[in-house]
Amino acid sequence: MGLKPFRAFAPMAFSRRYLPFARPSQVPELVLDLSRFLSRAFLAAPTGIDRVEMAWARGLAARAPDRLRYAALHPAGRYYGRLDPAAVARFLDFTEERWRTGIADRRAAVRHLWALRPRPVPPSKAPRLYLKPSSDGLEDEALTRAILIREGARLLCLVHDLIPLTHPEYARPHGAETQRRRLATLDALADTVLTNSHDTLGMLRAHLTQPRLAAAPLGIDPAPAVQAPPAPGRPYFLCVATIEPRKNHLLLLNLWRRLAETRPPTTIPRLVLVGRRGWENENALDMLERSPALRPYVEERGPLGDRDLAPLLAGARALLLPSFAEGFGLPVAEALAAGCPVLCSDLPALREAGRGAPDYLDPLDGAAWATAIDAYARPDSLARAAQLTRLADWQPPTWDRHLDQVMAVLP
Repeated sequence: MGLKPFRAFAPMAFSRRYLPFARPSQVPELVLDLSRFLSRAFLAAPTGIDRVEMAWARGLAARAPDRLRYAALHPAGRYYGRLDPAAVARFLDFTEERWRTGIADRRAAVRHLWALRPRPVPPSKAPRLYLKPSSDGLEDEALTRAILIREGARLLCLVHDLIPLTHPEYARPHGAETQRRRLATLDALADTVLTNSHDTLGMLRAHLTQPRLAAAPLGIDPAPAVQAPPAPGRPYFLCVATIEPRKNHLLLLNLWRRLAETRPPTTIPRLVLVGRRGWENENALDMLERSPALRPYVEERGPLGDRDLAPLLAGARALLLPSFAEGFGLPVAEALAAGCPVLCSDLPALREAGRGAPDYLDPLDGAAWATAIDAYARPDSLARAAQLTRLADWQPPTWDRHLDQVMAVLP
């Protein structure tokens, strides 16, 4: 279903949307909130939301340079607003290089953040649209309302998932309550809410009644070129995910423990885990740190830059993602774009990302995962060859397409 055009700026909306009275023909300034993005300056590898924020910063600068402004909260919590555009451009370059190499230069990050200290919001006769690429910070409705009044702006936000509400057992403590407050803020103040997938959009309709809602499925960056092919060796599988209960690492670790107990050592493939350690993951970490049976076969690499991840994807028998819940599934699309087959959970969001290419499995069906992994590990695997054939017709989602859908709802 196509996106509806942006509602005309109208006086009757002022009481809820905080946009000054304006003629419908006026084109608003676009104020992009980079508060969350700046808070990630000391981390070497990006999350999916980080990549979305980069895509918005780069894409909007290319598509609407005369209208785009950058904003952020002051570290002390007050809203000063404006960031210097040249400093933002330098920070984006610094961030992309950091993601490529996986090296976090703390001193350089401090220099960039100092250059990006917010300045006061200038007055403007034009209306404004305040853009948030994630819902972080919206749990504080009073602060959000004050920002919109200060800017004289309407609010557009991208929601990435409702997992703290649909699966509170996998969220941080008090995550469900935080998500409820964010949704209440959106229902009270937002003009437009986009989602990262049609699956998220369907769930969001039950919680929001006032804003316009539309899906803008995410894109991915082009797969990095692999400078040198991986050296031949023992077959391995790759899991790219934060180590947290929702990602279901325990299923994989238990499968590999069973392999270690029942197979000759030379026939057991390796399992390579890429991703930072998250929260409430004690059981998985106990197995990684204390199980002698897993040590020869399971390797935890931590978060990696794109340069180091690309050859791992190129050489893997498959990416494994047995998640219990997802908002979109960027690792699935990124692996497929790199030519790496995927075995993942049969979730609507992952089917949006992978479409007909991956093999989809029940995240609770350990026997099915064991059978699939065993089949994909074989050098003459027919199942893997079949997926590679499907992959030849698979088209990766692009940030251009995502931004087309964002731009379609802008006035």
